[in-house]
Amino acid sequence: MRLLRSPRLATVLLVVICICAFHTTSAIDIPLEVLGHINIEQLPTITAQSPSTLIAFPFDESFPVICEAKGNPEPEFRWTKNDQEFDPFLDPRLMKEENSGTFVIPNNGNLTEYQGTYRCYASNKLGIAISKEIEFIVPNVPKFPKETLDPVVVEEGQPFTLKCDPPNGIPPLQIYWMTINLQHIEQDQRVSVGLNGDLYFSHAVEKDSRRDYCCFASFPRIRTIVQKTAMSVIVRTRKSDSSENANAILERKPSLLTPPGGKSEIQLVKGEDLNLECIAEGFPTPQVEWMKMGHKFPSKVRFENHGKLVIVPRAEQEDSGKYMCKAKNPLGEVQHTFTVTVEEPPEWVFEPESQLSMIGSDVHIKCSASGIPQPTTTWRVNGGPLQESPARNRRVIGDTIVIHNAQVSDSAVYQCEASNRHGTILSNANIMIMNLQPMILTSEGEEYSVVERKRVTMHCKVFSSPPSTITWSKDDSPESVHGPRFTVHENGSLKIYNVERGDTGQYTCLAKNTEGSSAINAMLYVKDPTRIVVAPEDQRILIGTTAQLSCLAEYDKSFSNDFELLWEKDDMEIALNYTENSRYFVENGVFHIMNVSHSDQGVYTCVAKTPADQDVASALLMVLDVPDAPENLVLSDRKGRNVTLKWVPGDDHNSSTTEFVIEYEESHWEPSNWKELLRVPGNRNSAELRLNGNVNYCFRVSAVNAVGTGRPSEATERYKTPPEAPDRNPENIRIEGHLPHEMDIKWEPLLPIEHNGPSLEYKVSYRRQDVEEDWKEHTVKRHSFVVRNTPTFVPYEIKIQAKNRQGFGPEPKLVTGYSGEDFPSAAPDDVAVEVMNSSVVKVSWTRVHKDKLHGHLGGYRISWWRLRSLLDSKKSPGDKHTLAVPGDKNRATVPILTPFSEYSLIVMTFNGRGNGPGSHPVNFKTPEGVPEKNHDFRVTDVQRHTVSLVWKPPLEPNGILIGYLLKYHLINDTEEVGPLQTVDISKPETTTWILRDLEPLSKYKFYLCSCTTVGCGPDVSDECTTTLETSLASIHGGISTKGWFIGLMCAIALLTLIVLIACFVNRNKGGKYSVKEKEDLHPDVESQGMNDDTFCEYSDNDEKPLKGSQHSLSREIKAVESGDSLVDYGDEDAQFNEDGSFIGEYAGRKEKRASAEIKATIQTPA
Repeated sequence: MRLLRSPRLATVLLVVICICAFHTTSAIDIPLEVLGHINIEQLPTITAQSPSTLIAFPFDESFPVICEAKGNPEPEFRWTKNDQEFDPFLDPRLMKEENSGTFVIPNNGNLTEYQGTYRCYASNKLGIAISKEIEFIVPNVPKFPKETLDPVVVEEGQPFTLKCDPPNGIPPLQIYWMTINLQHIEQDQRVSVGLNGDLYFSHAVEKDSRRDYCCFASFPRIRTIVQKTAMSVIVRTRKSDSSENANAILERKPSLLTPPGGKSEIQLVKGEDLNLECIAEGFPTPQVEWMKMGHKFPSKVRFENHGKLVIVPRAEQEDSGKYMCKAKNPLGEVQHTFTVTVEEPPEWVFEPESQLSMIGSDVHIKCSASGIPQPTTTWRVNGGPLQESPARNRRVIGDTIVIHNAQVSDSAVYQCEASNRHGTILSNANIMIMNLQPMILTSEGEEYSVVERKRVTMHCKVFSSPPSTITWSKDDSPESVHGPRFTVHENGSLKIYNVERGDTGQYTCLAKNTEGSSAINAMLYVKDPTRIVVAPEDQRILIGTTAQLSCLAEYDKSFSNDFELLWEKDDMEIALNYTENSRYFVENGVFHIMNVSHSDQGVYTCVAKTPADQDVASALLMVLDVPDAPENLVLSDRKGRNVTLKWVPGDDHNSSTTEFVIEYEESHWEPSNWKELLRVPGNRNSAELRLNGNVNYCFRVSAVNAVGTGRPSEATERYKTPPEAPDRNPENIRIEGHLPHEMDIKWEPLLPIEHNGPSLEYKVSYRRQDVEEDWKEHTVKRHSFVVRNTPTFVPYEIKIQAKNRQGFGPEPKLVTGYSGEDFPSAAPDDVAVEVMNSSVVKVSWTRVHKDKLHGHLGGYRISWWRLRSLLDSKKSPGDKHTLAVPGDKNRATVPILTPFSEYSLIVMTFNGRGNGPGSHPVNFKTPEGVPEKNHDFRVTDVQRHTVSLVWKPPLEPNGILIGYLLKYHLINDTEEVGPLQTVDISKPETTTWILRDLEPLSKYKFYLCSCTTVGCGPDVSDECTTTLETSLASIHGGISTKGWFIGLMCAIALLTLIVLIACFVNRNKGGKYSVKEKEDLHPDVESQGMNDDTFCEYSDNDEKPLKGSQHSLSREIKAVESGDSLVDYGDEDAQFNEDGSFIGEYAGRKEKRASAEIKATIQTPA
């Protein structure tokens, strides 16, 4: 009964064909192009079949038995099972499909009836092809037999074995010995599981007694684990009358529990694992040794099960030979010899090939196979034994069938089958006998492009019988192309080497045989070569940055639409998708890699490609990064406070490691705070560490290269150093005396990690240096000590030594210091003042004797104050100023004095305690200087041709004023300025001035300075623009600037505001006003505006150039420029700080000077 095709069946068959073992027999394939022209019959060929063994695993839904074939006519299929005819279509439970030999056994019933060996036959009228034998195995569910096991009773010290005897099942088999609670039985030299699954005990001990030894057999391919009935073991302990020998185990020499005897032979198939096992008993427990007699063990050998098992994976012929195991203990030894033979399943030496032969030719079919033992070869024809299909013209000579003068009727499928005890191989060879005139399968008019100096292949695929003779000619030439550059291959293709421009043209392929001829034409074009002119260069790029690789190429212009520029990384093409998240893009021939990472390192290749050729250029991109963290830190050679730290360096990421930084962390003083301990060169991977005592250390290492410092390694285990006495004493000892009869001793304490032990203290020792006396000693825990009741400022010798519970530190160094200071008791003598100029004087004095200093000399202080201005007879002392002169000096310069003044000055010395008494005051006077700026200068009235100016005298004239110097000039908006005009005002009491004869509507700038006999001071300036007409304000003498006028205007504004508020309130109450009243209440504000004809600015420091200045009448009076500098204020030994200030203090308050700058804008009414 045949079943119709269903969608479910089609799906199953499709999946089955895809996942099955695919077997393709070498066959004569008639090209489709030929079949399109003529109908050629073909022998059947098996194209797919199931593997030789097909296991019905219980968890699979179905089991496909595959057989697919092709041929012309379409093959028909039949099956045999156990060499008996079997028709799948007669079984309704099987799923089948038309025109296919495949059937599917569903897993929905008893599968045992389908168990057997199947073979598929595919036939048409030309012959029969057969498949390999397919064995369908239905495994039984493995089970241990139900049994009652007696306890195993054994004397202590005697060997015993627990049998597992696992059931048969689909390999692989895995054995586990566990307790009833699924705890593994511990295995060691004494206890082990053998290859057969038994549990062996070399000798029994008391702890082996238990009631729940369980053997579990696991069959992973069928997902099954079965358990044997639990076994009980009772170990009887030995008793003895002597207490010393009670429970003693008698020693004995080894013997083998497995394998038995002294020799054994093992045979296995090539490719399988060789397992050799020796398990011995005895006491003490024997040790097992292995050797291969006459040879060394190959490197692939593994030793397992505590040396009792040798595994040689994937055994080869060279693994054959003799192996020996030897079990030893102090009482003797035992040995066993294994003779191993590695055999092989059949393999083809010469597999029969399908052939297409002409009528009347001799056909040779050869079949040869090898294996151990040597396979037996059997010939079949069309699936049947060769002797059952006799033929006169066919003979078997050795491993070859010879068909003489073959005819069409000799076409058949020949099978060669080779087998030994390890397997069978089968091959089908299709032998077709026919004659056919040449048919060229390559298309007419193919076009080929090639570049100069390259090679090109033009195709001419021909199908014919007998084979055709193929020739090529060019441009209708009757002669064939020839020469060393031209080669015609057996498949008909023409290859031209080292192509030249002259090779361009039309080529003709002509195929001939005894049945006829055929020809096609092809065109060859020779192009310019593709060439990369700008190649990418090797780069070392920092991680996280952007890499840029350039590539530009030249190519034949005819390929403009077909040219491609591709990029590859490590021979894999890079996809350029130009999305927002893509890190790769090409712009103007430059390949960009954004945010470079380690994975971007490699060889980048630029491929310039046309249909005719391509050119490539490569560059190595190396990504630089900080080194990886070192690994596998180990502390070794632990010798008290010395330890060796070793590590394995991490990847340096293409930048050599320059050094390693070793850090430590201790758990007591500053836990979790890592500090640097040592740096070692980058070519080392270990360091000797000298540590402090009584510290619980752990360490880590980080690597440094040119990019930076990498991540630190994982921390080591902790290492506690033993306590010891301190290694060093305190440093930076300071002796200070804040009070006359005390001496403060301070020092830099040891770091906590430097204590080297508990209870750190300091022993302070001191004595006077200038007299002979014994050392005085004190022990303190803090890092300071005060010695009281000392003489004032006498030298002492001091020592400070560290100590802890383990002892004292090294002998301390001697330090000298002085006891407390007192104020100096004498003032400098012979104080003299030399006036240098109007603002600087030099002061000198006689030094104070050192006995009067009572301390370390700090220097001298000069204090001075202004008594009065020489213009004022009444004295009014000003603020005091001070200048500190450090060191043992006797002169200094006092700067920044006010000219034309009288001063008083004193000098005193100072030490660390403070100032001594001052000297007798010395009075002196400073000469005249140039005046300061005028206090006020502004324009008050501007007319068409005149301008009024007012000012106030300077606050500090610095002498007797003799007048003022007034200058002015035009400063219109052009870059050029008018000539400078000068007016000498000789009366110092003058404070107003009117300039006349000025240009109307012109902008002027005015300058004013005050003068003494020494010279003129700095200028102040103001600007304004003259008007077009004389303003009313000038007639009334500047009424707009009068106080009464300003008050009147303010009163009128206030009155207007009150009226507006009243009207607003009244309107909100609902009052109504006529239009006239509204106009009276809201006058036109614009009609009351003021017209600003002038705009005057005040500036006390304008730097516009003065061009064309005229000579002043007082040209003899020159402004004195200040030529003083801070260098002049001290003598040749004066010192300055980095910021240019005096080293000594310049402490003093400058006299408060009132200065005001008034900017005025004068407006005149229109």
